[in-house]
Amino acid sequence: MAILQTRDLKKYYGAGEAQVKALDGVDLAVEEGEFVSIVGTSGSGKSTLLHMLGGLDRPSSGSVLVGGKDIFSLKDDELTIFRRRKIGFVFQSYNLVPVLNVYENIVLPIELDGNQVDRGYVDQVIATLGLSDRLTRLPSQLSGGQQQRVAIARALAAKPAIVLADEPTGNLDSKTSQDVLGLIKITSHKFGQTIVMITHNDEIAQLADRIVRIEDGRIKGGNGQC
Repeated sequence: MAILQTRDLKKYYGAGEAQVKALDGVDLAVEEGEFVSIVGTSGSGKSTLLHMLGGLDRPSSGSVLVGGKDIFSLKDDELTIFRRRKIGFVFQSYNLVPVLNVYENIVLPIELDGNQVDRGYVDQVIATLGLSDRLTRLPSQLSGGQQQRVAIARALAAKPAIVLADEPTGNLDSKTSQDVLGLIKITSHKFGQTIVMITHNDEIAQLADRIVRIEDGRIKGGNGQC
């Protein structure tokens, strides 16, 4: 069953001869529990697509469905709540809060939503990502790879339906990148998470269950649908 779908998704900027078609009719389906890499060069539309999938920006036309629900039918405040509860994000820049320790960063989205932390589940995520002995450290006391592990743990902790990863290894060396991507793959299978990752790196993309290529705002090769 497709947990995530786009239908004729378009995002245009400007008008006339200056118009840029960042997305030009994207149809994509991602199955529940699948790990998909979206690969494209700079300017291909992959980052714009990820922002649309996560409800961070609204399309010019078309729809994004999560669990069969068009997320852009929601008002802005409803979309914010939906995003916080259903979508986990992993960014290239980690986006950790510098004055909070590792554990506080991991559970922050849950607490912001006013929910109780499932300590058993969160502890399992922390152990899987090898962070159990670093919970009281601040982000500044961690390596880049360790900070990205914290970001992954934070994305998983609220049990989102979908995790979106935006060039998650962009700031890491090749060995650390392989380690982090291996952990993303392990956690996606272990915790039943659906992962959509964008990257320009074909080698990294190979770790996913399926690769989708995007060029000039369009899916290439007919592999957008399952």
